[in-house]
Amino acid sequence: MDYHYYEFAALLLASTLVGMLAVRLKQPLIVAFILVGIVVGPSFLDMLSGDQHISLLAEVGVTILLFVVGLKLDMHLVRHLGMVALATGLGQLTFTIVLGFAIGLGLGFGWVSALYIAVALTFSSTIIIVKLLSDKKEIDSLHGRIAMGFLIVQDIAVVLAMMVVGSLSVSAGMEVEQTGLLVLAILGKLMAALAIVVLMMRFVLPRLMELLARSQELMLIFAIAWGTSAAALGDMVGFSKEVGAFLAGFSLASTSYREVINARLASVRDFLLLFFFIHLGSQLEFASLGEELGAATIFSLFVLIGNPLVVMAIMGYMGYRRRTGFLAGLTVAQISEFSIIFVAMGIALGHIGGNILGLITLVGIITITLSTYMILYSHTLYEKLSPWLGPFERINPFREAQQVESGAILPPVLVFGLGRYGGRLVERFHESGVEVLALDFDPELVRLYRRRGIRAGYGDMESHEFIEHLELQGVKWLISTVPDVNLNLALVKLLKDAGFAGELAVTVHHEHDGELLAQAGVRHVLSPYQDAADYMAERVKDALK
Repeated sequence: MDYHYYEFAALLLASTLVGMLAVRLKQPLIVAFILVGIVVGPSFLDMLSGDQHISLLAEVGVTILLFVVGLKLDMHLVRHLGMVALATGLGQLTFTIVLGFAIGLGLGFGWVSALYIAVALTFSSTIIIVKLLSDKKEIDSLHGRIAMGFLIVQDIAVVLAMMVVGSLSVSAGMEVEQTGLLVLAILGKLMAALAIVVLMMRFVLPRLMELLARSQELMLIFAIAWGTSAAALGDMVGFSKEVGAFLAGFSLASTSYREVINARLASVRDFLLLFFFIHLGSQLEFASLGEELGAATIFSLFVLIGNPLVVMAIMGYMGYRRRTGFLAGLTVAQISEFSIIFVAMGIALGHIGGNILGLITLVGIITITLSTYMILYSHTLYEKLSPWLGPFERINPFREAQQVESGAILPPVLVFGLGRYGGRLVERFHESGVEVLALDFDPELVRLYRRRGIRAGYGDMESHEFIEHLELQGVKWLISTVPDVNLNLALVKLLKDAGFAGELAVTVHHEHDGELLAQAGVRHVLSPYQDAADYMAERVKDALK
């Protein structure tokens, strides 16, 4: 057993301890691992004697990351990208690149460095956003689906950017006047690579995957071998490892084994990316980071404030309410791990200096740290900022128009929320002949239930105006299936102010939330998980008698 093994074990232990602190602070592990790299690097402990081994693991980690991105990007998903996601994604990309480039020039960076910085600032972290929205159970909400749509646009853009940069390594000898030939060379190689991928997808991979599917372990090994081999081939023919890995994943995206491979690769990807971020942190010189702090602060403010504002402006123009635009906009208030990978590619090609990597890493640490809290507490933040967000909403937000007219006669039962629990509740009411009106702030769900013949309308629980314009005199039961305790407490207050005399039932997922609502005067607290567990326990007990 040599020193490198001790070093490896120490890195894993340190990453675990710092990662535990990051989880405690509700921070993504990316930030924790970069900090570990800084501490173990030359600036502090200088304990990475086997840096070449860490570097190799880091490269494989990036390869697997790009492979997984390609694996998720099947043509069916690309064809069905909504106009809102496309317009928002392209608008945000254009705004960030143009204004970021101008800021870079204003701060004294050369035009090449400024362009790299501007492009790096456009990418948001899909991994972080999916994790945060999933934890908040907002991945299937209206703003969650829109955010996932324009994140797909960003993923496509980052791959195209890497493809262009990778092609520059072969075309580096061209003169500026030969830019037309450069573009043709890039397009030619791209078309040739895509043609090979299509042929493999059509004639080779389906049969090969059927054979490999007999062994889950062999399928995992094949996926890693396929990704790394394509990455090596891409590097040899003048693209980059990253682009080769993406195309390898994309070639398997339309197969029926995509989800199985993705699930098995997720833990491998996360483990290997640990070494990428540790290696990145170890390459940063702490002294030089201080020199970039001023520029990093300016660019961070630009990402934290500018990116959400442009998303809100585009979505407001397209007919969404300011609340939806605000919640979706917060998801782009950070840069991505791809931003760092993209800049590292530029350094490897000699286009920019190492100081740009330190700058982008600082921006990443700042924006990821702050935007995490912004997304976690997005609803509270919206309540405080809502009075100043009026310019980001049309007079008639037609995509989320209130579909319950003022003064309309309402049925005896109102249900807020058309999620799995609320949707099932409404369907049972409808089947049993109970008159019910379902209200949700997702217009797509409203249209879906209307097509089923169920009375449904747009309704926002947080809107004072919406509750006040409802004629609640004939409503005997109002049921909230939205488990957010803060929203439900606000609803209780709104109903009291409106003089609601019927019965109120509220859904909770945690016992403590039920106690808070009971203290607020709610007599009917629904606990779906607890009720389902009690019901199943009774059924099993009766069956065993």
